[in-house]
Amino acid sequence: MNMYQRIRDLREDSDLTQTQIAKILNCSQRIYSNYERGDVDIPTQILIKLADFHHTSVDYLLGLTDEKKSYPRKKNNTQISEATR
Repeated sequence: MNMYQRIRDLREDSDLTQTQIAKILNCSQRIYSNYERGDVDIPTQILIKLADFHHTSVDYLLGLTDEKKSYPRKKNNTQISEATR
């Protein structure tokens, strides 16, 4: 299954329209429709938002795994950015 089918299936499983998801992602329905059809590349930030919204991982969206469960998140990203300074 490809990424575009996965994001469509997740949206439909949540009983949401393209317009509703587009509003959550702060984009137009037309842009979101382009994402589902694979007409444009999906920006990384949008993939992250979709994964967070659907409680899954970007790897699942990309088809790199069939494990739908999301990974544990880091508790505090500021510690990492401060440590790399």
